Amino acid sequence: MNENLEFSIKRISFDENYQPSDSTRLTTNFANLARGSSRQENLRNTLKMIDNRFNSLADWDNPSGDRYAVALEIISVEVEMGVDDAAAVFPLIEILKTSIIDSRTGARIDGIAGNNFSSYVRDYDFSVLLPAYNNSRAVFGTPEDFGDLHGKLFKYFVGSDAYKANFGKPPVICISASSSKVYQRTANQHPALGVEYLQNELSSTDHYFAKMGMQVRFFLPPNGVAPLAFYFFSDLLGDYTDLELIGTVSTMETFQKIYRPEIYNANSPAGRVYQPSLKHHDYSLTKIVYDREERSQLAVKQGRFTEENFIKPYRQTLEQWAANCAL
Repeated sequence: MNENLEFSIKRISFDENYQPSDSTRLTTNFANLARGSSRQENLRNTLKMIDNRFNSLADWDNPSGDRYAVALEIISVEVEMGVDDAAAVFPLIEILKTSIIDSRTGARIDGIAGNNFSSYVRDYDFSVLLPAYNNSRAVFGTPEDFGDLHGKLFKYFVGSDAYKANFGKPPVICISASSSKVYQRTANQHPALGVEYLQNELSSTDHYFAKMGMQVRFFLPPNGVAPLAFYFFSDLLGDYTDLELIGTVSTMETFQKIYRPEIYNANSPAGRVYQPSLKHHDYSLTKIVYDREERSQLAVKQGRFTEENFIKPYRQTLEQWAANCAL
């Protein structure tokens, strides 16, 4: 096997005309919206929600609340392994890249890569490997090496020439807070991210992202109702501008309002002590069609796809690469 994995990056605009490619994970937030008879209306409404939220947060020198628009690109990453003089290619991850369009100056401002994070190998880890490991266990647990391969693949990609040639800063990934943990409001407040919350203990997702080299902080954005989890590499508040961070907040909070309205479109905000719950009843629905049950079923199917097309046929090769990989 080639000791150095090669990555190829493809970009496609996420707009109202977006059509998922054959290699896109259908559980991915943006792909799920672009399906069915309501696909174009879904996409148009989602993009408008993102722009509106961005302008509400970037309200300085923006009296009419329409100065900015967010342009989104889907970044698809394939990994190529040299095996037996042949190229084995597999769709590794997909992320979103934001750009901010300033209608006053005409400038296109570079945003953050990451935002939404989609991974076939993560589907395998959580939907295939972990259930099998706990099938006969009395107490839920994780294998000692859980997430090791995925973490090394991700860190290797972020450190690769392909990543550096396409993106100027490390990624930031934003997802929902864990419904199994309790969050305590702090006095720390950021102008773009809002009020910081501290988690009572790390979740399994936090541990998984730690193997990807990322740490986590939780912030409740201004006029939001629940804290978001931000995973990052170095200095979340120091490495990115307010506009860059607002691009991530407006994008990912919009997705969460659609996918987890019980938490992120609740009719009352999080208190000083807060535990998210999908059983909450006092919330509002968006006008965007989304099938959450189908999404959970597809995660298992895609995990099986990864097992059959990546993990099983290249297990020895991947283990050898992981053992020799210097990060």
